[in-house]
Order: sequence, then C-alpha cells, then structure tokens
Amino acid sequence: VNDKPYPKNSPTASQFIVNNERSFELEKTRLVNYITKTQELGENEFEGKESHSFGKLTASEWNNMFAKHLDHHLSQFGV
Repeated sequence: VNDKPYPKNSPTASQFIVNNERSFELEKTRLVNYITKTQELGENEFEGKESHSFGKLTASEWNNMFAKHLDHHLSQFGV
C-alpha cells in the first residue's frame, strides 16, 4: 500500500455500494467517530493487522490506506 492516490473511477466492490438514502449528519457523525476511535487505538493496534484486500499490513501501510481512502471520498465531493 503506497501513498499514491486511488485512481479516479476505480470500481467499487458490490458490498460497499449504497442503494438507499442516508442522513448526511448521521454519516458525518459516524465518520468522525471512526476517525476518533482509530486515533485512540493508536498505531500499535494496526501493526500486522490483516486487510481483506491486501493481507497483513504494517501500521504505516494502514495509515496510508486510511488516508487515501478518506481523501478519495472527500475529493469526490470537492472537500
């Protein structure tokens, strides 16, 4: 997992496609809570943890993946 951004128009796995209406405020709160929890857990929690897509990752690789994923979605909305 490198630090290059995800390419535009990358396919989304079917289990992650949202087909119903969502509350922006609720989803924003969920995102903030996930980010806070990730920070509270700290990098040691993620060292060597298994990714469904990439196998075992280092804490640095997890950090890159989290940052890339968040940036990918926020940039979709011009944030």
